[in-house]
Amino acid sequence: MLGGELFQGLPEAELRRLVAIGTRRRFGRDEVVFHRGDPADTLHLVVRGHFAARLETPVGDTVTMAVHGPGDAFGELAVLEHEQPRSTTVSALEAGETYAVHRDDFARLRQEYPEVNDVLARLLARRLRRTSELLAEALFVRAETRVLRRLSELASLYGKGAAPVVVPLAQNELAGLAGTSRATVNRVLRSEAERGSIDLRRGRVTVLDPAALSGRAG
Repeated sequence: MLGGELFQGLPEAELRRLVAIGTRRRFGRDEVVFHRGDPADTLHLVVRGHFAARLETPVGDTVTMAVHGPGDAFGELAVLEHEQPRSTTVSALEAGETYAVHRDDFARLRQEYPEVNDVLARLLARRLRRTSELLAEALFVRAETRVLRRLSELASLYGKGAAPVVVPLAQNELAGLAGTSRATVNRVLRSEAERGSIDLRRGRVTVLDPAALSGRAG
């Protein structure tokens, strides 16, 4: 069953109806859920695993825009906009599972059970709040602090309060999330490794002291 903040307050009956109209989808590591430019007709509710939303820049670099975990959702604009293409490419960071809810099915459920609208409103509000926060950060927060904040958030997403926490993202992916260069990410991570709060390995970071990391992230 789905969990997380997104579905808090939704009555159990409506939650079950939402799941019932979805199609269970399983994805292997690095498997693409959909590509940027694909027709958008389904909302994905994350049950298990983590999924990265990525964009390709005009110069050909791939930038990670967001990471979605259990209890979250992605592709939500598909249930609101008709005949609009996907804006990002989403793929599984490890083996994962979603419920794919088609736009037409979701529209019927919204009409029959208005409480389900709370899920959509909560999701859109979260996206808007997050976008505003990231814009403010990009303008007023040092890049080094942004790196620490993104890593701290990922540690919470993957670890759920436990330590150590393995964050299986490469430095270029952290750079995309923080809106900075890979060189800056590398410098910040090496400094944290010297402090003993993290351990660096190729393609991943192990957070050894989430509290210390969070404290320096501000």
